[in-house]
Amino acid sequence: MDKRKKTTQNPWDDGAYGTGRTDPPKTHSGLVALLLILVIFLGGIITVLGLMNVRLFRELSDHEEEEKNSLSISFSAEEASAPQAPKPVPEKRNYCQDATISLKSSPKSVSNIPKEGGISLQEIYEKNIPAVVSIRSQVHGSSATGTGVIVSNRGYIVTNCHVVQNAKAISVQLTDNRVLPANLVGQDPISDLAVLFIEADNLTEAEFGDSSALRVGDTVAAIGDPLGINLRGTMTDGIVSAINRDITANGRTLTLIQTNAALNSGNSGGPLINCYGQVIGINTMKIGTFASSAGVEGLGFAIPSTTVKDIVDQIIAQGYVSGRPTLEVRGETLSNFYQHYYRLPAGLFITSVTPGSQAQLKGISPGDILLAVDDTRIITTEDLEQALYTYNVGDTVTAMVYSGGQKLTVELTLTESRG
Repeated sequence: MDKRKKTTQNPWDDGAYGTGRTDPPKTHSGLVALLLILVIFLGGIITVLGLMNVRLFRELSDHEEEEKNSLSISFSAEEASAPQAPKPVPEKRNYCQDATISLKSSPKSVSNIPKEGGISLQEIYEKNIPAVVSIRSQVHGSSATGTGVIVSNRGYIVTNCHVVQNAKAISVQLTDNRVLPANLVGQDPISDLAVLFIEADNLTEAEFGDSSALRVGDTVAAIGDPLGINLRGTMTDGIVSAINRDITANGRTLTLIQTNAALNSGNSGGPLINCYGQVIGINTMKIGTFASSAGVEGLGFAIPSTTVKDIVDQIIAQGYVSGRPTLEVRGETLSNFYQHYYRLPAGLFITSVTPGSQAQLKGISPGDILLAVDDTRIITTEDLEQALYTYNVGDTVTAMVYSGGQKLTVELTLTESRG
């Protein structure tokens, strides 16, 4: 007999199983309820104290604000008893309603002659503006604008290569507002120069001077279309800030004329003119277009006329510049859409291969993707030009190509580009 439970215990029941005791578990419901009540009570006290603190803080803040806004003025006993003088009433003024600004006659504008023996800025503009043209290029559904200079009355125009590169269509607007289609005669990305041709009569060609005669401090002027055709024919002036300045942009090093004449997007391809009205450079870039230099002004650059003559003469005569290496393939950047849709690697999608070229003989064909040249990753046409810039005609490079779902490496000997 178990005296606690007042029940008879079986002799074989020891009160435990292999997994635990068989006695019913003890309950603690009373203790749990007491803890819950205690928690609720403490929570209420904390809430009340928080509300009291908020109210006290608000009252203190209001009191401080009143003290800031109040003016504390103290008077002596004599000042307090003395009668206060009345404030003077401002005298009412009668304004003359027929007053006007009188404009005196001004003298005629004076010719601004920058240097003895030179011509005025007005004459510089009148002499050169007929030879300056506006250029619009259609590139993949968008358009780009720039400036050009007529180098021959037969219809040849020089501009920057980056103005017309990869253009599907090019048009030229003359100063007499004629808009004509233009053909690309040739381009040289290394010097950033290109030559266009238009069928037109009564063209005025620019007079080119020798840039090697320039000195730092010489007066110059620039004409072009800053920010687009809406501001076409804008002239700015300045000086030659430096000569033979080596500037590296897009992997290429160019020797340029530095000027503080204002140049902006759209001035590319326009003339830089000396005080005699001669074109001594083709404007090409400014600090800020290829370097992150916020707030930089007065750092523009132009291609010297000696370089322009060499490149343009070759392009007009043969359609290309001698000594430029090439892989003899052309292509365009593979878009992200095609990369993901067709599961293709990023690279330069080859659109054409020169027939009979080494690239064609090694099995490269349109539709392949150029991935790299030696250790240089290739994504755009500019990447390929930058990679080949450091090589010479006759050098051998290793090209990585994606073809037929496989990556292949092909050794190619660089040949001379024919444009």
